[in-house]
Amino acid sequence: MHTVLGANGPIGEELTRELYRTFTHDIRLVSRNPKKVHDTDQLVKADLTDPEATARAVEGSEIAYLTVGLPMDARLWERQFPAMMRNVIDACAKHGTKLVFFDNTYMYPGTTTPQTESTGFEPNGRKGRVRAQIATTLLDAMSAGTIDAVICRAPEFYGPGKTKSLTNSLVFDRIKAGKRPFVPVSAKTVRSLIWTPDASRAMALIGNTPDAYGQTWHLPVDPHRLTYAEMIEAAGQITGRRTGYTVLPLALFKIGGRFVGPLGEVQELLPRYRGDNIFDASKFTARFPDFTVTSYREGIAEILS
Repeated sequence: MHTVLGANGPIGEELTRELYRTFTHDIRLVSRNPKKVHDTDQLVKADLTDPEATARAVEGSEIAYLTVGLPMDARLWERQFPAMMRNVIDACAKHGTKLVFFDNTYMYPGTTTPQTESTGFEPNGRKGRVRAQIATTLLDAMSAGTIDAVICRAPEFYGPGKTKSLTNSLVFDRIKAGKRPFVPVSAKTVRSLIWTPDASRAMALIGNTPDAYGQTWHLPVDPHRLTYAEMIEAAGQITGRRTGYTVLPLALFKIGGRFVGPLGEVQELLPRYRGDNIFDASKFTARFPDFTVTSYREGIAEILS
C-alpha cells in the first residue's frame, strides 16, 4: 500500500497518477475530503493535525508521501504544519512506514548563490521559519533512526491544471486569458521553476529507490533557465500574440500588503526575485540520468494550449 497524505492538490494528484502508471495500483488517498483519481483508489478522510486520525491513515502502508499544501497564511502554517509533521513521523515510526516528504525552498536565503541540498536554512519570514522547523524536525528523526525517510525539495511551481503559484497567476494565467501579464520585481533575472508533473514523477521515482532514502534531493528543473521577459517572449511565439508586460515593483507589494492579505503573505519571498534564482538539481540528474525534464517552452505551450 502506498499512501498519499494531502492527495487533492496538484502534486498529490500527479503523484497518484505516476504511482499508478509505474509502481502500484494499491493506493490510498488521504485528505479532509479525498477524491478518487482511479477507480481502485482507497479513500480515507483524515485531519493530519489529529494524531489518532493520522495513525489510522498511515496504518498498513509501505510508503507514505506527505504532499500537504496550505493557503498562504502564516498563522495557519504555524498552527498546523508542525503538528502534521510530528503526527506523520510518529505514525510512520509506529507502523514501520517509509516517508517521502515533498518540501519547498521557503527556508533558503533569498540570495543569488546557487541553492544545493547542502544550502543552510536562513528563512526571511514566518512561513520560511515554519518550513525550516518542520524540515529540521524530520532531519532530526532521520538522524536518530526513528524513521526511514527522504526529503524531496522543489522551487516555485509552474504547470497545468490546479497548479497555483505566483508565476502561474500573474504571468501565464493572464496571458491565457488575453490579459497583460504582471512580473514580480524584475523581468531580467533568471528564474528556477519546476513543472509540477515533473516534480510528482521525480518524487515517485525517489520514493521507490531504496538507496535514495536518508537524504535530501532537489527535484529536477530545466537547466536552461529563462527570465520572465524570455518566458513571455516564448509565450508570444507559441500563441502568435505578442504581448508586453508590467513589472510590479517591490514597493507595490509592501504597500499593497497592508491592505490585501495575499500581497503581504508573499513579501518574504520577493528578495529572491531581485536577482538570479539558481536551484541546482545536478545531484538528481547524476543519479537518474534517464529522467526526462520538461523544457520551459514545452511547459508554457501546454499551459497555453
